Amino acid sequence: MTLGPRKPGYCARPSHGARGQADVGTLYVVGTPIGNLEDITLRALRVLREVDVIAAEDTRTTRQLLRAYEVASPLTSFHEFSGPGKVRHLTERLANEDVALVSDAGMPGLSDPGYPLIRAAIEAGFAVVPIPGPSAILAALVASGLPMHAFHFLGFLPRKSGERRRALAAVAEEDATLVAFESPHRLAASLVDALAVLGNRRMAAARELTKKFEETVRGTISELVERFGRQAPRGEFTLVFAGRPRGGALG
Repeated sequence: MTLGPRKPGYCARPSHGARGQADVGTLYVVGTPIGNLEDITLRALRVLREVDVIAAEDTRTTRQLLRAYEVASPLTSFHEFSGPGKVRHLTERLANEDVALVSDAGMPGLSDPGYPLIRAAIEAGFAVVPIPGPSAILAALVASGLPMHAFHFLGFLPRKSGERRRALAAVAEEDATLVAFESPHRLAASLVDALAVLGNRRMAAARELTKKFEETVRGTISELVERFGRQAPRGEFTLVFAGRPRGGALG
């Protein structure tokens, strides 16, 4: 499939390296909104309209986005339970079709099941092209008021307290800012663990980013422990913790 006539500012399909075949497919890793549908990019919409199939983490969520922008490309599911057979099937389709990979929100592959397909496409010799888009990680980081020159993304914190404390202890001495995802149901317990392991350093907790009730709470870890101990948290959270200063002092 050829992605139609070129338009100003549009990046056409890249070279396919060793394969050297102009008709082989490309895997497009497409960033999608993390809440506000207006955050979709023009390039992402063009790619989604012109690929042969869209592999979506949740077809119901993606269908809402496609319906809003009148995108009619076929959907297929690709989630954490899809298994190696689905990875193989989508990789085989790349022999002569373009595939777009999307997650429920943000960039595919970050704390979602996109990685196996990306890895398989690369190993099979197909081009993998990122179509950048919204990111809860970066949105929370730039709004946190904490240093942004270097950061360490931890993904979702472990569910169990012991495992969570070990994960935090492994990065406690880093001077880079720490970023992690957490659910509202475990937020209070995770903050208690963070206080015990990281000490009372500065942090920010961002929730419902880009949505109607978006909020970023800033303070020390102990202040957020107190706040969310008396106020039930709602929405998915992105947590940002200050790194450990080189002098060793917290705050």
